[in-house]
Amino acid sequence: MRKSGHEPVSMKPNVNPKKRIALIPGDGIGKEVVAEAVKVVEASGAAVSFTSFDWGADRYLADKTTVPPDGFSILTRDFDAIFAGAFGDPRVPSNIHAKEILLGMRSKMDLYANVRPVRLLDAALCPLRGIEPEDVDFVVIRENTEGVYGDLGGVFKQGTPDEVAIQEDVNTRKGVERIIRYAFEFCAASMKQDGFPRRRVLMCDKSNAMTHAGGLWQRVFKDVGAEYPRIEKQHMYVDALAMQMVRDPRGFDVIVTNNMFGDILTDLAAALQGGLGMAASGNIHPGKISMFEPVHGSAPPLAGKNMANPFGAILTTAMMLADLGMTAEAQKIEAAVVAAVREKKTTSDIGGALGTREAGEWVAGKVVTR
Repeated sequence: MRKSGHEPVSMKPNVNPKKRIALIPGDGIGKEVVAEAVKVVEASGAAVSFTSFDWGADRYLADKTTVPPDGFSILTRDFDAIFAGAFGDPRVPSNIHAKEILLGMRSKMDLYANVRPVRLLDAALCPLRGIEPEDVDFVVIRENTEGVYGDLGGVFKQGTPDEVAIQEDVNTRKGVERIIRYAFEFCAASMKQDGFPRRRVLMCDKSNAMTHAGGLWQRVFKDVGAEYPRIEKQHMYVDALAMQMVRDPRGFDVIVTNNMFGDILTDLAAALQGGLGMAASGNIHPGKISMFEPVHGSAPPLAGKNMANPFGAILTTAMMLADLGMTAEAQKIEAAVVAAVREKKTTSDIGGALGTREAGEWVAGKVVTR
């Protein structure tokens, strides 16, 4: 693994058959879980090479750099994928570095599709009674570049009794159409596979209250959905969907929604699979470089204690390898994590007694023996 601050990897054509992965461990437990995930990828024999970047709180506190001026262009030009850890540090109360690195990658690199698989590996991990692994297996596709996270708005008369805060929810026809089309294409690709293909796309909004934004989502969903006659179309309001997730998660295939609702629903859905420590995600732009990250955050109270669950990060690397065409290696990693969960070779948050390093080493060993 090669270290890199922000300099280009090479100006020469790549003659290395290995896929090039930019590694940004970030802050807190991000550094710990990323180290274990890399260990597992290397054990799988995947043809990848990692180059580590020091973007994070330590770098920001040292020289006030969040992302170097040419940082995003380097990632786009010199790498095939990005694997990121977590961002956030109490030493930086504003978390400006986290915003500029993580949200910067999503917006400036136009990673418009946040893909969150929700899969239960063992019944013991689900808080719902009578739910088995086959009952929780769906994907949430979240619009990743618009909505209220665009940081548009402002505050008037701040600190006075008359203070007014306005946060704008921005939805463009282009943004809504491409995320809905991505969801239908994702479902259509699954229908061509063996096993248990996905057949339904559910669009979630709050159009009964947010009539302007919701109206756009409704119109686009109807228009794009008409191009996919073999796929069943469903709609639920976000509050009804949240209720249904905890009543009975069976029957969901592909859910597509906006940035804020997707953020909330995916954290709720993560509880169905054992918590945020088990949740993987990809930030995708088809045909371009994508970024993959576990979604549990930097968890400062756990940092340095060898307690963090590395499985979300490890499963995220499996997503990344599958996206890069390394299906066999991805399947080996997923199978090893399933074995670890079922044999309780896990961290304490999901019932085991191992530390972060020990859990990662167990999975790496299992990958090697498969």
